[in-house]
Amino acid sequence: MEISKTYLKDLVYQVNGAAIEVHKALGPGLLESVYHKCLKKELNLRGIKFQSELLVPISYKDLTIDAELRCDFFVEEILVVELKAVESVLPIHEAQVLTYMKLLNVPKGLMINFNSVHIFKQGQKTYVNELYRNLPE
Repeated sequence: MEISKTYLKDLVYQVNGAAIEVHKALGPGLLESVYHKCLKKELNLRGIKFQSELLVPISYKDLTIDAELRCDFFVEEILVVELKAVESVLPIHEAQVLTYMKLLNVPKGLMINFNSVHIFKQGQKTYVNELYRNLPE
């Protein structure tokens, strides 16, 4: 299967839908780990393939470093999804998503902050890199 911008857009839409369902049921104010467990359940119910808490590999000059970096969700081996439950998303959180995208060699990332009133309007943001720009529509 060839990955396209349209395919990735639809995948982000599906993951956002799952997050919105979790947020509608639980609301803001809980720990990230609670949302993580519930989103795992919701993604499974929707038949979306993912890995949870994937160890992100780091290579430096032929050295593999075990840094215990964990990507919250790696969806269909093409989308990085990071969850937060914070008052505001900081630049370091955005850098984390972009770095995971680079290390995992994927074109798109999604950050979902469950500590928001409305996930779709305020609590989610997508990120793309140079790999995305080269994909077909």
